[in-house]
Amino acid sequence: MQPICLSFDNGPTPGVTEAVLEVLARRRIPAMFFAVGERLRDPAARKLVERARAEGHPVGNHTLTHGAPLGRRGGTEAVHEIQETDALLGPLREPERLFRPNGGGMLGPHLLNASAAAHLRAGGHTVVLWNAVPRDFADPEGWPETALAIAGAATAPLLMVLHDLPNGAMRHLDRVLGMLADHGVRFLAEPPAECVPLRAGRPMPGFAACVSEDPMP
Repeated sequence: MQPICLSFDNGPTPGVTEAVLEVLARRRIPAMFFAVGERLRDPAARKLVERARAEGHPVGNHTLTHGAPLGRRGGTEAVHEIQETDALLGPLREPERLFRPNGGGMLGPHLLNASAAAHLRAGGHTVVLWNAVPRDFADPEGWPETALAIAGAATAPLLMVLHDLPNGAMRHLDRVLGMLADHGVRFLAEPPAECVPLRAGRPMPGFAACVSEDPMP
């Protein structure tokens, strides 16, 4: 099977993220965590992000509210979604300045508008997308089989998106990671290059395909 870079979106969630971190630590598997900014206002949730970073997992910005994709918002609103979460993360976002737009698991120009794209470039951000979405957020019981099928069919390294949400899906995480390890999967600390369309503010192939014009006011 192809190597896999794991990432966890939409947290941190007290009562869930702790268990995810424990599984990763026990199996010595690296992962990336993309936090929803408004969750960081809860001190207990922020401590989980601090723990993830202390345990060697990069932490990134996953917008402030995880509402409509930024490509469907006004320019000022989209930039605010990024800026406010960066401020809430503070030093936890350095030095990578990772950002992941939300898009319902789909890729395309709905991910960013022109204002958001310009802000990310000017700020030296690195945008991390995905190419494997088992939809654990929608199918908390069936996602393990989907994840294994995606991994089995892959012809290139994967960046798999999971979610540390309170829907019960993560109780299957240890089993899934064990099955992948049994199949010889190597877990990557760095995202595959094809999933990084903006690196330290520099556009890479595919960045333009993620950007739409700002909506008319």
